[in-house]
This record gives sequence, structure tokens and C-alpha cells, in this order.
Amino acid sequence: MSRFASLTLALACLSLAVPAFAADKARTLDDFNTTTGWSAIHTDDVSASLRAAPGRAGNAICLAYDFNGVSGAASIRKTLPIDYPDGFALSFDVRGAMPPNTLQLKLIDDSGDNVWWFQQTHFAPGDAWKRVEATSRQVEFAWGPVKDRTLRHTRDVEFVVYAEAQPGKATNRGEVCFDNLRLTPRRPAAVAVPPPTPNAVFEARAKQVRRGLYPRGFSGEQSYWTIVGVDGGSRDSALISEDGAVEVVRGGFSLEPFLIENRKLITWADVAATQSLRERYLPMPSVHWAVDGLTLTTTAFAQGPAGASHLVVSYRVANDSDTARDVTLALAARPFQVNPPTQFLNAPGGTSPIRDLAWDGRALTVNGERSVVPLQATTAFVASANQPKTLSERLDAGERPAARALHDDAGFAQGALLYDLHVPAKGHVDLGVVVPVKQGDIMAMPADAGAWLSAQADSVAAIWRDKLDRVGITVPEAAQPIVDTMKSGIAQILISRDGPALQPGTRSYSRTWVRDGAMMLEGLLRTGHDDVAADFIRWYAPHQFSSGKVPCCVDARGSDPVPENDSHGELIFSVAEIWRYTHDRATVDALWPHVEKAVAYMESLRASERQPSRLQGPDRALYGLMPASISHEGYSTKPMHSYWDDFWALKGYDDAIELASALGHSDKVPVYIASRDQFRDDLHASIDAAVKAHGIDYLPGSAELGDFDATSTTIALSPGGEQARLPKALLERTFEKYWEAFVARRDGTLAWEDYTPYEVRTIATFVRLGWRERVDGLIAFFFADRRPAAWNQWAEVVGRDPRKPRFVGDMPHAWIASDFVRSALDLFAYDRTSDNSMVLAAGVQPAWLEGEGIAVRDLRTPYGRLGYTLTAKGRNVTLTLTQPIHPPGGLILSLPSGEVKIPKDAKDAKVAKVAKVVSVKL
Repeated sequence: MSRFASLTLALACLSLAVPAFAADKARTLDDFNTTTGWSAIHTDDVSASLRAAPGRAGNAICLAYDFNGVSGAASIRKTLPIDYPDGFALSFDVRGAMPPNTLQLKLIDDSGDNVWWFQQTHFAPGDAWKRVEATSRQVEFAWGPVKDRTLRHTRDVEFVVYAEAQPGKATNRGEVCFDNLRLTPRRPAAVAVPPPTPNAVFEARAKQVRRGLYPRGFSGEQSYWTIVGVDGGSRDSALISEDGAVEVVRGGFSLEPFLIENRKLITWADVAATQSLRERYLPMPSVHWAVDGLTLTTTAFAQGPAGASHLVVSYRVANDSDTARDVTLALAARPFQVNPPTQFLNAPGGTSPIRDLAWDGRALTVNGERSVVPLQATTAFVASANQPKTLSERLDAGERPAARALHDDAGFAQGALLYDLHVPAKGHVDLGVVVPVKQGDIMAMPADAGAWLSAQADSVAAIWRDKLDRVGITVPEAAQPIVDTMKSGIAQILISRDGPALQPGTRSYSRTWVRDGAMMLEGLLRTGHDDVAADFIRWYAPHQFSSGKVPCCVDARGSDPVPENDSHGELIFSVAEIWRYTHDRATVDALWPHVEKAVAYMESLRASERQPSRLQGPDRALYGLMPASISHEGYSTKPMHSYWDDFWALKGYDDAIELASALGHSDKVPVYIASRDQFRDDLHASIDAAVKAHGIDYLPGSAELGDFDATSTTIALSPGGEQARLPKALLERTFEKYWEAFVARRDGTLAWEDYTPYEVRTIATFVRLGWRERVDGLIAFFFADRRPAAWNQWAEVVGRDPRKPRFVGDMPHAWIASDFVRSALDLFAYDRTSDNSMVLAAGVQPAWLEGEGIAVRDLRTPYGRLGYTLTAKGRNVTLTLTQPIHPPGGLILSLPSGEVKIPKDAKDAKVAKVAKVVSVKL
């Protein structure tokens, strides 16, 4: 369910037959002298209209729009068939008055499914006419199911204004006029080749020098990183690479360490590097270099409030040898992000221009907007532009190009703070720098920098312990990584959020999707972060469109209009979760109107799919479902009727009934029950029809395709709660089929390239299916793909070859973290919808119960805080309820031998019903 393609609603394409290479003669496709055939269209809650106006010669067509505080698009569209030569240039004239937005020319084929486009971001037309030209190299395939993406023919053309964020502006409205759309044939060789990108410049440079002088990502190797920041401070978050470089802010420059000893430059490629987190789970990452008895430990953390925090980076240079050593630490400010060049979505990785460096003896200021403040006196400051050699190459040659300031128009400037150190035998030296978010927030050097760094680190660690230890889970050492990774996952969610807005990432996915937020919200509620969960849904709900449609996502531009029909159920679920875990009547009462509007919108959606003709036709499986959407990544090229949407919608109906009853809206209860029951009947009938139509023996991902997607199907069980109603044979075969492929992948008998760790959701599914003996195999496989393992995280995409460069999404990916948080908690306790019971220890491995066993403390549930201990001695298992709860269906202890219902009045229940000693390989 990730978003590799950020699809807009408006589509478009041009088309006109022209003779091949007619001497580069331009052909007018439309002179815009009349508005005939053109129509103004817009997305939800956006206003758009067109009018005729004076053009360059005759008339022009003007599009007036107002985004009314939401995101989306306003456009003009016309059916205008075009045939394209192999090389061409499209051009049009434009003028107008509007704030900077993205201008798109969209070209759409006869099917309406395949789209090519040309885009100019931050486009602001002037009063005078301006010609815009797009060559065949610049017109790109946007989306669609077609496999041959060569642009040969299109049917429709569309000019689109797509909303961009308007910092400091309350409105986004304006008018833009178009004239003289032309197509000029050009020989392909005559179409200009764009100059090499800055990323390409440095990738080529890295091939010419020894490995290590440039970051790993520029050297043809996949690199990994993690996040550094404060709770709620996503926009100011830093990244630290596995090699010790620190990107100081989103898209910003990095501080990269080097060591120099005996005139030899030591880089990341010359050392054995390992990674760690403080206390195994706190979001305070370190990178440890070791080479010839010399070590460098780089540790990064952030302190202070979101928006005014300080990034603190400490460096410990240690000498493990028997004699003192003279070593230089170089901290280089380099025009490279930690986010590598393979990252392309929303926040392209690679270079980050440095045009100006200024060193005043107290702070290094980069581009006049970000300062690096050393905590100790430096020996020197050196700097170099890109030519004839970059700074790393000059340091490698033994040079020290001293400077106080440097300007480089190309944006390739580099500078370094040098520290000449005398490190005693078996001793160390501690250094550090601070990078404040607010320019000018320069602190004084502490008298004892080492003591200051230690004190600050201890203070930040205490803050994070308070946030991450609200639920206590004690397990044997072999299972400790499960608990540590769960706690780190909560930290990743908190750091990735932008104030109240929960986000799956801080770079590629620094937007808020309600689906991601709903599942993060559940994990936050279960771990004691009621305030964060409530803040999120209070912030998100008002972004609902006037129609009741819940936007799939929200960002600085406003509510996104792309229809993804899981959104409505997810909003309702989120409100219901707040009620179940907090019983905050004031908050839920305030959110109730959004629930009502979402239910009404779902009613209109499913009514649109209940055409009686479908009951007997080839579209039988589509009857009564949520309409086709792209909520599932696999359907981004063409919308499908995804059962993911339907299980979320069904959960929305269930939760709307619960909320209506709890809040006293008795008139709504029978109405919602009738709608829910009808929708459930339609959904199950659809599944039956799809299974028969496609001849499959598993639950399909979508009605049209009958595709297999167990990761998506997990949502039917949790949080969908539909497990007991689904056909048992289909349900079990779905996950048996998944397990068979998983084993083949794990054991190397099935070729694979990459996968998305959303699959960690299957852990919770296997727990609910009672497949305890398989859970440990899933965990072991997924844990091997944490990169680096000690940082307790997953990227959105995991490749089989760890060093093959690829797009990996954000690291960490907070939605995937939430999937693991939920799965990890389910190992110890989960709320079973079918009988309203709380099931204990269904994922706990028998070997964990030996010795002191396991203990759970303060685990939040809809019935209060749960605590228990569980131990085994021989054939006897002892459960002690330290914090009893009383769900309507009671407490169920799940053992390998079966389930045992705990008496309601039990505080210390001893159970001796294990039929045999179970041996589990861990």
C-alpha cells in the first residue's frame, strides 16, 4: 500500500497526424480562438471556470481557479487526437497571474488509462505571453497499464494547474491563459540532450578515485541510514548513514567524518564499521569505526522542542594501542545528502548544493542559513570548490587548503573543521558539534565539552525512556530484539510526525495518509500515547471534503482529492479507537459529525456499484463494493475494486454502529446496522463470485483480477475483525499459500529481487490463525532484513542483494514500524472480535517460558491496563494476572496444547494442561 506514484486526478493527451519530419515545420494543433470542445474540470472542493480572452493574435482561453484551501487540480481539457513522430517539440503560449504552482500538459490515449505528461514545477506566469516548449525527451510516461510506453498517439489533451504549497499565503487562486498549441517534428538526434545532473557529475567523479572519497551512494553501492530527531520534529529531522555521515536537515548538506594519521586519509571504506542504538532501542544511533587499534564513534541525537531543536553530534576518537598517537579528525561539510541518488520520490536524494561557506572561528555557516557550532577549539578550517579536485581528494593528497570563506556558483563547495589530536595510549578524546534549527541560536563552548555531551545524552535518553517504556515486556535474551524493535518502532513513529500529523517518513513520504495514520494510531494507543493519537485524528478529520469524502492524504497543499476508498473506514476506525482506549467523550463527540459524513459518503459509493445489471453479468463480483481505486499500490496504473477498501469500509460501518450506540445516537444505530449487513452480504457474495470466476482457492486481492495478495488480505483479520465470517478454507489456503512461497524464498528455492516489509503484518495474522510454530520463522526472516540490524528498522523496500542500488523509500518507514509494533504486541495479547475476548500469549514461543518466563506490564487494551507473568516448569504453566482486565468474552490463555479460559475472578490462575513438552527451534 505504498505510493510510488503520486497520481493526480486530471488526465490528458494530444494527437494530430503529421508527415514525418516536415522540415521542422510547426503545425498548429489548436489556436484557442474558440472555447468549443474545451471544458473546465476540477477536483473535490476546487473551483474552476474557463473564458475566452485576447490572445497573441486572435483569442486565447483562460482558466480561472480557486483551490479553496485544499489540494488538487484545476484544468481545461479537450478531445484532440494527435499522432507523434519519433522526435518532436510541443509548444504553447501562456500568460496569467497566479502564485507558483505546477503546470502540467497531459496527453491521454484512447483508453483513457495511459497518460504522458510534461511538468514545470513552481510555475508562475507573467503578464506578457511566454512560450513554453516540451521536447520528446521531456514528455514522460506518467502512469497506465500499457507495457510499450512509446508515445505514438493520444486522444485528449489537458492543461492542468496542480496545487503546490503556498508558504505564508492563505489562498491559492488565480488565472492562467493558453494560446497556440503547436507540434514541431524534429529528428531524434536534433532533440537536445540535457546536461549531466549534479548527481551524475559526482557519480562519474567517484569512479575515477579510490573508494571512500565519496559517499557510498555515489560509488555504486546501496547505502543505509536512520533518523535523528525529536518527537514531532519531522521537518527538522536529520539522518545518519551507516558510515557515519550526518545529513543535518531534510535535503540538506552532510557532515562526514574522516581521520588522518601519518598523512593518510582514513575513510568509511578503510574501516570495519558497526552500528548501535543507545540501550539497544533508544533513537540515539552510533556508528563505530575500527582500524589498526584506532576507533571513531559517531553518535547523533536531537534535543529541545520541535521547531527549535538542536542536532548534537559527538565524536569519540579512541586509541586502543599501547602508545600515544597523533591523529587528525576532519569533519567535512559536503554537498551531499545522506539520502542517496537512487531516491527519487518527493525528496530526490543525492547532492545538496553548498554555494557559500563562512568560518568566523566560532561557527561554520553553510549557505547563510545553517550553522555548525564546534564545542571545542578547532585547529584549522579548510575548504575547496569542485575543481580541479574536491576537498576529499585534496585531503587524500595531504593538502590543507586553508580558507575563511568560499563561494562556488556550481553549489559544489566543501569545507572541513580539522582537529589535531594527541590521543594517549588506551585513551580517548571526545569532541562534538551542535547544529541549531534556528539560525543565530549559537551556544557558547562549554568548559568541559565531554562532560556536557555526556549530560545532554543522558537527559535525552531519559526523555525517550519515558516515552518508550510505558509498556513493559520482559522476555528472555533470545527474544529481546523483538521488544527492542517494537520500542524503536514507536520512536520512529514519533520522530516522523510533523506536529500532530503522523507520517510514514521524513523524505520520500513526508505526507500524511489516513491509512498509515490509522494503523500508527492503534499502535500508539496500545503503548500509552493517547495524546498523540487524539491529536492526530483531531487534526486530520477537519480535512474531510464537503461531500463527506475523506482524503487519502493531506500535506502542506491541503486535502488530496485522489479517490482511495479505504480512507472513509479508516477515519471512522480511528475515532472509534480513541473511544475504546480513552472514553474521551468530548473529543469523540466533536468528531462524530465527521463520522456521520463519512458513512453517508460510503453509502453513496456503494450505491453507485449496485446496478442490478451486474447481478447477472460478467461484473457480478463488482456488485455493491466500494468503487475502484488506487489505494493499493499494485493498482496504481489502473484503479481496481480492491478488497482492501472493502474490509476497511466494513470496519467503518461496524465502528460507526459502536460509536452511535455509545454516544447516544440511537436513531442511527438501526440504519447503520442495515447498511452494514447489506454491505457485508454484498462483500461476501463478491468474494464468492470472484473465486468462482477466476478458479482460485484463496481470498483475492481485487474482484477484477483474482490476484493473490496475502499482505493486503491481512487487514480482513486485523483490524477488520472479519476472520470468523470468512470462508475458513479460503482463509487458511490464502496464508498457507503465502507460507509456501515464504519458505521457498527463505530457503533459496524461489528467485526474488525485493519485497516490501509490510509483510510483517503476517506475524499478527499467523498468531490469529493459531500458527504459533510458524511465527518464529517469520520473525527471524524479517529481522535479518533490518538494515543495519542494530538500528531496529526497515526501509519500505528490501532488496535481496544488500548492496545493489535501488529506491528503498524512507528509512525507517514509520508505517512498517507500526505494522511490527502491532504484530509484536499481538504476540502477548490481542483483542479477538469474534467473542470479545482478550487472547494471551498466542504468539509466545514455549522456550521463552523457561526460567523466569515472560512478564507484561501496563499494556493498554480497550478494557484497561493488562499485566501478567507466564512461566513454565516441566508440564506446568503458571499464569499470574498482575493487572487483571475484564473483557466481555473473558481472558483466554493460548497454549500450544489449546486455549484455556481464565476464570473471571482469577488473579493468580495456575493452569496445568499442557499435554506434552513442546520443543521449538528458536
